[in-house]
Amino acid sequence: MGVALLGLGVDQASKGAVLEALSPGQPTEIVGSLVRFNLIFNPGAAFSLGTSMTLALSIFAIIALLACVFVALRKVRTLPQGLAVGLLMAGISGNLHDRLFRAPGPLLGHVVDFIQLPHFAIFNVADICITSAAVLIILLSLRSPSGNGKGTGRA
Repeated sequence: MGVALLGLGVDQASKGAVLEALSPGQPTEIVGSLVRFNLIFNPGAAFSLGTSMTLALSIFAIIALLACVFVALRKVRTLPQGLAVGLLMAGISGNLHDRLFRAPGPLLGHVVDFIQLPHFAIFNVADICITSAAVLIILLSLRSPSGNGKGTGRA
């Protein structure tokens, strides 16, 4: 639960700082043209998909967060599993916070995105948490139940 709260805090603090420092449509180079801060308000999902489905995305996020709290957390048996669930909860709750409390209103709020890489979507810390959780879950699924590091050989 600590990872989830820390991730949520970093996500919301970074969004707050960016909202104070940047204006939409005025990118700021951080690492040359490799990394820019470019403030946008995203009503959709990753890559701005589903921009007309903000309410559905909000409801899905609530269900996913509840599933993490009431199902996934109960199944955690190792530190890496806990880290994966914590990162997932951090990411879901960070973007859900925006959908609940940002304009244009509850469950319809737009997510603050600001990290831009060349030829890629603009994203935020919550998205990094979700992606990191997904990678960790995949890596953990490749390990055998005995924890010896050898995959099961099954697809």
